[in-house]
Amino acid sequence: MLENNLKQQLAQYLDMLKTEVTIGLSVSQDENSNKVREFVEEVAELSDKIKVEEKELTYTPSFEIKGDFDHGRIVFAGVPLGHEFASFALAMLQAGGIEPKVDEATKKRIESIDGGDFETIVSLSCHNCPEVVQSFNIMAVLNPNINHTMIEGSMFQDVAESRDVLAVPAIFKEGEFLEGGKQTMDSLLELIGSKKTSDDFSDKAAYDVLIIGGGPAAATASIYAARKGISTGLVASEFGGQVVETLGIENIPGFKYTEGPDFMANMNEQVTALGVDVMTGALASDVREAENSSNDLRLVEVELDNGAVLKARTVVIATGARWRLIGIPGETEFRNKGVAYCTHCDGPLFKGKPVAVIGGGNSGIEAAIDLAGMVDHVTVLEFLPELKADQVLQDKLNSLDNVTVIKNAQTTGLYGDSKLERLEYTDRETNEEHSIDVAGCFIQVGLVPNTEWLEESDVELTDRGEIKVNPDGSTSLEGVYAAGDATTSLFKQIVIAAGSGATAALGAFNYLMRN
Repeated sequence: MLENNLKQQLAQYLDMLKTEVTIGLSVSQDENSNKVREFVEEVAELSDKIKVEEKELTYTPSFEIKGDFDHGRIVFAGVPLGHEFASFALAMLQAGGIEPKVDEATKKRIESIDGGDFETIVSLSCHNCPEVVQSFNIMAVLNPNINHTMIEGSMFQDVAESRDVLAVPAIFKEGEFLEGGKQTMDSLLELIGSKKTSDDFSDKAAYDVLIIGGGPAAATASIYAARKGISTGLVASEFGGQVVETLGIENIPGFKYTEGPDFMANMNEQVTALGVDVMTGALASDVREAENSSNDLRLVEVELDNGAVLKARTVVIATGARWRLIGIPGETEFRNKGVAYCTHCDGPLFKGKPVAVIGGGNSGIEAAIDLAGMVDHVTVLEFLPELKADQVLQDKLNSLDNVTVIKNAQTTGLYGDSKLERLEYTDRETNEEHSIDVAGCFIQVGLVPNTEWLEESDVELTDRGEIKVNPDGSTSLEGVYAAGDATTSLFKQIVIAAGSGATAALGAFNYLMRN
């Protein structure tokens, strides 16, 4: 079951166990049960601090991880390999006496929750799922009233289908759907009733530079600012940005291949090591000149969505962009019920089924190529007469025998009962209407900047909502700079966003030296 190198890595982790861990195994005689039993037995052989006992659990096959202290249930229904192997290893360590790596404020928020039984349906290829699984497992370790079960979707297809799960992670509380898609510890805590308040930000002194955002532009800006020795803060709903939705990245100089979550995790380590005050779990709602500014000390205020106000001598806005909606019937109604955006996370759920991809740019064609290896058939719909993707991607697409490309296609609606069943489009040349039976639709039609909160501010935007910036990253509001996909930067690429973050930070530093 476990390859030798994986066994060796896990054995090193299990050597860190401080106390005994009991694995409660719930299996029968079927093939999947044999897989789970084999996995558990191989793990148990790696440490004398692990013991295995038979136990009846809600799902079979599954197993429970139990430490020698009072904590909530931590259950894995399925074999936690792939991206979930790290979730399993961390759960073992935490049940074995290793303190979870959360700050004191987060720990108090977890301990204040009344409790609940949570389940997360995942796919092992989903790179957004582990953060949800690991966050709930940490909650269960710190709060004995919280229970969590990871359900591996391909092994428990009947559970996924009975709950109409067509996107992962899918989170359930007491058996009822709670939320789907990418989440962080902060967003999950808010979701289940433990919100950050303005009091959590009340002790913050004015920064030399405050960065708004958590993607590569914001991270790079904070790195450059902190290395100048100035007090630096970063506030965002979460750290990582849109990049963590990207699995394979092959166009960053010095990296033949990396993955979005790994790339941003490395950035996070670097930002933290430099002493940047990273504040997550809040969104900026306004930016303005502080009322108490003077010629001697001009300050900028950033108001957050929880009512808190942060102050800084300079601000860098790097709020990035999100997937653009196309505004058709069914687009929002069937989100997580067939409408999806991440092929790596949700593609495996459509195995053997027909799907559509809307968009003929690089993102759309990459999605179609990825899906072609998992699903029965892919139909690509492009509004324009020609695809916009790079020729190398088009050549790869044309080599696949289960892909159809329809150009001049205006998608008019997505329809079904409880989940997506068909897509309708109009041929822009003939005006004929067509219908395609699909189980899934991946929408890849570009990005829209996250700048709505600036519409009433003195920061000038284009008619597309992009922040107008000068060559040094400065904006129309003195002391405020901007970077990344939220700006008028012509190309939306990771390296370009990162570079513009450096530019904005250096621009802000030059401003500080002169004022």
